[in-house]
Amino acid sequence: MNKEFAAHFANEWLQAWNAHDLDRVLSHYSDDFEMFSPVIAQVMGIKEGRLQGKSVVGAYWAKALAMFPDLAFTPVCTMVGVNSITIHYIGATGKRVAEVFQFNAENQVIRAHAHYET
Repeated sequence: MNKEFAAHFANEWLQAWNAHDLDRVLSHYSDDFEMFSPVIAQVMGIKEGRLQGKSVVGAYWAKALAMFPDLAFTPVCTMVGVNSITIHYIGATGKRVAEVFQFNAENQVIRAHAHYET
């Protein structure tokens, strides 16, 4: 993982979300990626807050985009790890969010964990 890739990924990912372009958002993920979020538990009623697979997560995100037609993310910073990055941003509700993305060798996200300000 390097700083240039992380900056490019974060910029592209945020732009895709802010454009509400779900296909563009999903293009960053492997077909069988896992998504973990407390919002999954709230919105979908799935206690463990985990979804797996691009089509399943895509349906969840389509529902979220419909619920928040003015959704926009404001970047704060991007942090680099080992085969991972964290994007810190201000979410649709005005609270801080940090999403940790783990990548495979093809630079696709295989696992993501969303963390929300309480």
